Amino acid sequence: MSLPDALVAELDRLVAAASHHPREAAVDVMYALQRHYGYLCDEAMHHASRLLGMTTLELESLATFYDYLYRRPVGRYVIHVCDSVVCWMFHQDSIFDYLCRTLGVPPGGTTDDGLFTVLPAACIGNCHNAPTMLINGRFYDRLTPERIDAVLAELRQSTEEPVRCK
Repeated sequence: MSLPDALVAELDRLVAAASHHPREAAVDVMYALQRHYGYLCDEAMHHASRLLGMTTLELESLATFYDYLYRRPVGRYVIHVCDSVVCWMFHQDSIFDYLCRTLGVPPGGTTDDGLFTVLPAACIGNCHNAPTMLINGRFYDRLTPERIDAVLAELRQSTEEPVRCK
């Protein structure tokens, strides 16, 4: 399947900005393709492989190393819950466990309606506002069960279109 012209231009720009070799742009290219497809499906990995001159195995090793690259389908909203000791100290009940119970999913699971995926993150760099989570790149901090419930309710009401692998 062909990619939209705007995405092709963005990918070309990312590769051209690499100082010495296209592979320097590998993570940025994969992230751009993930934004388009919703996750790094095989088609996305083949596009990246051709563009970067890397094997899909080399790209696979990168994709499975980084927490924010997904090789399997995820929900419309990917919730990265900080699972560091600092976030644990600021809340007697685990925010991660609360989210999994509330959404009815196991760790790493996606809700049946495809809205939410809950993933642990070793640290998301927002310790001064613990406990915290990151949803599609947006910080939510000083969490309580009530605040989490309000955030989930707001996201459920959103009219934003989900991204799906084509």
